[in-house]
Amino acid sequence: MQLKTINLKFTTNTKLALTLLTLLSFNINSAQEVIEDKVEAKSKKDTTINSNQRVKIDGVIGVVGDYVILDSDIDKEFIQLKARGVSTADITRCQLFGKLLEDKLYAHNAIQDSITVNELEIRSNIDQQINAFLQETNGSMDELLKFYNKDTEQSLREEMFEINRDGKLAADMQRKIVEDIEVTPEEVREYFNSIPKDERPIFGTELKVAQIVIIPKVSEEEKKKVVDRLKSFKADIIENGASFVSKAVLYSDDIASRKDGGMYTLNRKRPQMVKEFRDVAFSLEEGEISEPFETDFGYHIILLEKIRGQEYDVRHILLRPEVTQASINEAKEKINTIRQRVIDGEITFSDAARQFSDEKETRNDGGQLINPRTQDYSFELTKMDPELYSQIQNLKDNELSLVLQDEDRINRIKFKILTVTDRIDEHEANFARDYLKIKNLAEQDKQFKEIEKWQNEKIKDTYININGEYRDCVFNSNWLKKE
Repeated sequence: MQLKTINLKFTTNTKLALTLLTLLSFNINSAQEVIEDKVEAKSKKDTTINSNQRVKIDGVIGVVGDYVILDSDIDKEFIQLKARGVSTADITRCQLFGKLLEDKLYAHNAIQDSITVNELEIRSNIDQQINAFLQETNGSMDELLKFYNKDTEQSLREEMFEINRDGKLAADMQRKIVEDIEVTPEEVREYFNSIPKDERPIFGTELKVAQIVIIPKVSEEEKKKVVDRLKSFKADIIENGASFVSKAVLYSDDIASRKDGGMYTLNRKRPQMVKEFRDVAFSLEEGEISEPFETDFGYHIILLEKIRGQEYDVRHILLRPEVTQASINEAKEKINTIRQRVIDGEITFSDAARQFSDEKETRNDGGQLINPRTQDYSFELTKMDPELYSQIQNLKDNELSLVLQDEDRINRIKFKILTVTDRIDEHEANFARDYLKIKNLAEQDKQFKEIEKWQNEKIKDTYININGEYRDCVFNSNWLKKE
């Protein structure tokens, strides 16, 4: 049976879905073997192999550089997609094979370009992935091992390490290809004018939303408590030989790093963590513990464990001061008063936001929320964050919401009121009104073309072999090197 399909282009929805999956922390690719000069044939009968020849191992359907792709890898791709709730009805084996070829081409060339990955970061991601899977499914490790057809947790972790490593290499290679690509206003205009009028995108109903946020104040007394506690931790470690790791596991409020003993790896060339954290970490000597210091997240102490060139292995303990009930009551009373003043017409919503809101990101814009996807003020209704949608779905224009209690990664509790400041019905793309959205589309189009150009060049320069019936797949990219 011939396998016929079109290798997915970036302009198709399926391709976009599969490409985006490579950027997720849990990449769906299965672990691949690395081809060495000598490959032992695993079959029912012994085979003599010339060490200078590449040998087709049973089940190998393709080779890209130093990577092989197994027929079973495609089966695993289908399992992963189904586990994520992705419909596979219209996805063929050839399509998934084409994606695997691309992923391995990226990973192979990432290694050639000396792109490296942080093994500690990958193993930390694996812990998070396993924990998230177990929490979401209310499952057990035994069920997880059965799902992935593994005998032991260690074998599962080893395969996940290969999956994540190759996925990270591929994603970093893709980012490197397009990192310097920008579009000029003239390029945006040319892109828009090149779209036939009857094919111009339709943007759904859009809303502009503003909010006022009041955050309960933390008392100086509570701040002093956590600073004194961190100082006592440091003294116990230095004077009594107590374990920094144990204290991080037991007491740190940083859930992400707590189970790893507060471990992070920082790189001087790549900004990670907030500036205050980096400044303290990079000022320490190996083995030194910092004094308590403050960031937006709370108060920290840092132990610099190891310096490896540009990379710093650090551990930290985070403590967040408690918010008293008195402060909570005061914040709630304040936002209720603000809400009533706006309703009574004493002050406009935007002026109230500028004067009273504790959210610095929106305060100066009169409380206007910025869409993180488009970087403008408009939120397409069908793509809006479900939580935000639930909070404003019944609001008429310029009507105020009730006081809502919320939280974020910095604040355990905050209060807010929202309003819809503008509503734009579904419409055909308009160059002036939708410029930022069109600019994003133009930039994506330019990136896709650059990736396609890079891919075609690298296919010519990379050892690629496709075996068996998969040679009958119809590819847009020249994987078979017919020209």
